[in-house]
Amino acid sequence: MSINDLKELSVIELENKILDLKKELMDSRFALATSQIEDTSIFKKIKKEIAQANTILNQKLHQEKMKEEANE
Repeated sequence: MSINDLKELSVIELENKILDLKKELMDSRFALATSQIEDTSIFKKIKKEIAQANTILNQKLHQEKMKEEANE
């Protein structure tokens, strides 16, 4: 999923996406431990996507907070 796709998601959808990615990372670790996976570059890709989603989520939360403060 690209950054532009992540920016289009709502806060709740981003939180769900992050949870899904963390579950995928955990499943990949189990697959590595049981020798079902050989390509370890998937860990870096998943971690990068989690970081991108967290960044977008924090930006959206900050924007909402700024809007609330401006309305007060």
